[in-house]
Amino acid sequence: MALKKILIVDDSSTELLNLKEIVASTGTPIVTATSGKQAVEKAKSEKPDLIFMDIVMDEVDGYKACRQLREDEDTNNIPVIFVSSKHQRADKIWAEKQGGRGFVTKPYEKEDILEQINIFS
Repeated sequence: MALKKILIVDDSSTELLNLKEIVASTGTPIVTATSGKQAVEKAKSEKPDLIFMDIVMDEVDGYKACRQLREDEDTNNIPVIFVSSKHQRADKIWAEKQGGRGFVTKPYEKEDILEQINIFS
């Protein structure tokens, strides 16, 4: 199944731009958000097939946003891939417990992101 839309969530404009360039190379349409709160709203309105989500963000972090997505009937089936500078084993386990389906550690290579896209395509 080809992905019809990917949501990218990061409060860093540099990281957001970098991820957008990588995802754009696949030809998949992109929607962006700069906070966890905005991510939940965009996921509900835009219905992406995959979400790349930062963890450390103000107000609503990526973990909380992922939990909110899992608790909502309309968004609970959208895979969330965390993209974060957090790299401890505990961070990855906690991400999985929040409903995350993948984890990419910053700094990442283009291939790391493309691999996640291929898994869920």
